[in-house]
Amino acid sequence: MATTSGGEDWAPPNPSETFAVVGLGGAGSEAVHDLVRLGIPGVRAFAVNTDEKHLAKIEVDQRILLGKRQLAGRGSAGDRPAVLSAAEDGKEEMLRRLSKFEIVFLLAGLGGGTGSALLPFLARELRRGDALPVPVAFLPFQVELDTNSQRRENTTEAIDELEAMGGLILALANEKLRRFESLPMHHVFQLRNTYVHNLVTSLVDMVETPSLLNVDLASLKAHLDDAGVSTLLHAEYHISEPERLVPQALVESLLDFQLTEAPSALLHLDGGSNFTLRTHDRIVRSARHHFGEPRRLLLGIRMHPAPREVVRMTAVVGGLRSRAIRDALGSGQPERPAALRLSR
Repeated sequence: MATTSGGEDWAPPNPSETFAVVGLGGAGSEAVHDLVRLGIPGVRAFAVNTDEKHLAKIEVDQRILLGKRQLAGRGSAGDRPAVLSAAEDGKEEMLRRLSKFEIVFLLAGLGGGTGSALLPFLARELRRGDALPVPVAFLPFQVELDTNSQRRENTTEAIDELEAMGGLILALANEKLRRFESLPMHHVFQLRNTYVHNLVTSLVDMVETPSLLNVDLASLKAHLDDAGVSTLLHAEYHISEPERLVPQALVESLLDFQLTEAPSALLHLDGGSNFTLRTHDRIVRSARHHFGEPRRLLLGIRMHPAPREVVRMTAVVGGLRSRAIRDALGSGQPERPAALRLSR
């Protein structure tokens, strides 16, 4: 990775033309609504839906009503083929608004028609240009899959298409939210969306803000091209125990994935002037242990001029096992962090 020159002529990219978050369908749009409420400076927010009434209440920069001719603005009723037809009709407008961004986070709940259809559709179309799409899929609760064959079919078809494309995929399992089952439902989903907010802002910060060892957009794309299907982790921990960063990220994770025997990892570490070489080594040893001795481990480091009590980590972990996300749907049980297990 290139080291920043520190020259005075460097200027960050225009955030309004670099990053976007897009809510697809009801659950995805609600999640983006929460991200806007939490604050995503420098990131443009969009919502795309087939339900006109639901779309109108989402507070975002731009809204796109899809399939007005086919679906009359009343939603898809789980009809994924109808949404795909509407997506073809509306493709030009969606790409006109979204393809100018360099990284586009696509948030969708799987199971229904709109999110399940649009997530792989838009990811595929954006990848044909210069944009880097980051699909963020909310996997249904197990009871939804067990009692509704259409929701299971929509979910598995969307996951199969996403995994076949490769790249960066964030699959958040609603089943893992049962760890908060004593909390009110709306609070539980707000916690999930706060977790997504942390992932989005950590990735944006990693590629937008220069570092001592820099991870720019070109570095990220090069890593993803080599890494296969990848996912994203984020955590922070006290500098006195930096080796706890990686296990903390796994414990807090709502993501479902398993690694092959040949994973890779890109770590970006953010600390203060008290970040030492020993701190660096303790984190690297921990990462190698928990990620199964990755065949390729790349590092970015940012140091601030004053001491800091915590170290932050953003990790892009590649080499996910084929069908790992789909297979997780059949377990029916909340699992310990899947990244701790390697496929043999």
